[in-house]
Amino acid sequence: MHYLYTLSILLYGLLIRLAAPFNRKARLLVAGRAAWREPFRAKPLDPARPVAWFHAASLGEFEQGRPVIEALRATYPQYQIVLSFFSPSGYEVRKNYAGADVITYLPADTAANAQEWLATVRPQLAFFIKYEFWYHYLHALNEANPAGAGQAVPTISFSAIFRPNQLFFKPWGGFYRKLLTYFRAILVQNQESVDLLRGIGIDAILAGDTRFDRVAQVAANKRDIPEVAAFAADNVPTLVVGSAWAADMAVLIPMINQFSAPLRVIIAPHEIHDADIERWQSQLTAPSVRFSSLTTPPGRGTAPGEVPRYLFIDNIGMLSSLYQYGTMAYIGGAFGKGLHNCLEAATFGLPLLFGPNHRKFQEAVDLVAQGGAFAISNTDELTQAFTRLYENAPTRERAGAICKAYVLDNVGATGKVMGIVDGLALQGMGNGAA
Repeated sequence: MHYLYTLSILLYGLLIRLAAPFNRKARLLVAGRAAWREPFRAKPLDPARPVAWFHAASLGEFEQGRPVIEALRATYPQYQIVLSFFSPSGYEVRKNYAGADVITYLPADTAANAQEWLATVRPQLAFFIKYEFWYHYLHALNEANPAGAGQAVPTISFSAIFRPNQLFFKPWGGFYRKLLTYFRAILVQNQESVDLLRGIGIDAILAGDTRFDRVAQVAANKRDIPEVAAFAADNVPTLVVGSAWAADMAVLIPMINQFSAPLRVIIAPHEIHDADIERWQSQLTAPSVRFSSLTTPPGRGTAPGEVPRYLFIDNIGMLSSLYQYGTMAYIGGAFGKGLHNCLEAATFGLPLLFGPNHRKFQEAVDLVAQGGAFAISNTDELTQAFTRLYENAPTRERAGAICKAYVLDNVGATGKVMGIVDGLALQGMGNGAA
């Protein structure tokens, strides 16, 4: 089976290279994988100090893992941290993150790449965040410690979540079940995951989701954005639209065009493309402005009809702090493959709105059930739900309070991950390097 797996990895790599001339993400991935060694040459690791390796698929998984990275850095400062990404969406945004010593792309999951990676990184600890299960890397970590001690590298999966339709739980899924045995510890988000893994003979620890810790940190240390504060400073209700795709805007634009009551809307696209923003601006019937064009507080010194009603955020990395200026939040992605991070808005006590493809996200399901979030399927449903929140302050405030309490009730997963790390420290992290 592992031969078929390796073949699929090679075929995927070929398809990415074929797509590279036509697709920016594919180009970045091909170039980034080819140059993965460069960050190690630019900033060589100290061979006298131990290394902890964290791997994240993309930006969301990095944010999920960030509290653990920073807790490990604070608790075990002797450790160097290597951070790898699968996706350009994560690497390009966080390639200058100060919390890691080396940040790079993870090479394709082949046996040769895994051996070269481990010989370069020489980790004493390895962490895979949420969904990452790469056979050759896990197998190599499990076989021997490249630092020379001849024993497996303790490998931890955290904030993982499992569902019955995954290959691990299929009758023919023995190859994938084997991957799970390579982890020293698997910390999962919910009891369903614990039960599913127990059913195939794998022990797991119910630890929760480290994203709660991260968003609570963001709220406690929110970044002030004066231009946005000025835009939202006139006590007009403000809707923050986070990670919007074209499918979200197709539902949102008719609603906000027909909404006649005073309203400000801050729109953060999931990806920044000038053509998309220009098209959306042209479809809106009230004035709009880009964040990059804000040189003075919006509307100051202009006629009332010229005051922008819509603000487009044309940069990456600001969204998590934008929610502090909102009255309500719409979270994008759930008219496509799946909902983006709704906890970033929930932690600021905003009631949430999002599309129908949210059921894979436990926090979204929970918040809908509790009355803090509202799932909609079209513009009419969005208009009804938004109008109800807009016009009924007690309903809006109650929904926001539910969201904020939900976040606060679920913090603590980082401490549980660090409890495993502390236990490994007592054992010498597997090779006496601690």
